Amino acid sequence: MDNIVVLNDNDGNELEFEYLDLIEHNNEAYVVLLPADEEADEVVILKCEESEDDSDEENYRSVDDELFEIFKEKNADKFDFD
Repeated sequence: MDNIVVLNDNDGNELEFEYLDLIEHNNEAYVVLLPADEEADEVVILKCEESEDDSDEENYRSVDDELFEIFKEKNADKFDFD
C-alpha cells in the first residue's frame, strides 16, 4: 500500500492507515483514511487541527457523516460505494 499514515490512538497504540484524500470544507481541513487492516471496509474522516503546544505535531478529531457524503461525491469515479 502506498501513502501509509501512522497515528497514535488515545492509549498510545500505533494504527496504520492508507491516505485517500484531503477535503476542505467551511475553511477546515479533513483527512480521509482507510484502516490498513485488510478486513477494514470503512473510511475514517478526521478533522486536522494544530497542536496546542506549538509543536509541529498535528492532531486529528473524528467528525460527523456529512463529510463522508462530500467525499463520496468527490470520489464517485475512484471508489465503489455500496
